[in-house]
Amino acid sequence: MRAYKHPTPDDLILERVLYALSDPVRMEIVRHLAGVAEASCGELDGGRPKSSMSHHFRVLRDAGLVHTRNVGTTHMNSLRSDELDGRFPGLLNSILRQQ
Repeated sequence: MRAYKHPTPDDLILERVLYALSDPVRMEIVRHLAGVAEASCGELDGGRPKSSMSHHFRVLRDAGLVHTRNVGTTHMNSLRSDELDGRFPGLLNSILRQQ
């Protein structure tokens, strides 16, 4: 299984982060990950098609919001909150507080 590429904190772009968070499905994933250390794609799919979820995870990864690692055949995802807070202080917490 291939390893995923993740942008470095210096490469995070505010517009990409905000775009990734503009979708309700991706926002739901980020909210879930904010409450756990990590979760598998299966835990986060909400019964949605795998192809659709693959797209959402790719957008989140490319924006730098999510880190995905392989554990056997399972993809484990975690929120990159420390890196995001270092690059954009308070942004993620501010967004997560909104309902």
